[in-house]
Amino acid sequence: MPNAQSESSRGIELRVFLLLTVVLAPVLSVLIVSGFGFAIWISQMILGPPGI
Repeated sequence: MPNAQSESSRGIELRVFLLLTVVLAPVLSVLIVSGFGFAIWISQMILGPPGI
């Protein structure tokens, strides 16, 4: 029975790893970059364009 338990946890670990690498990492990357761009856009609307 311990062998079946380790295979089951290995499958769960594989699914969690795939979820993190295929779904969560790209989504977080896009959210961070777009949030930074949005913050710059809003700051330029309030403070004006950057000086030369």
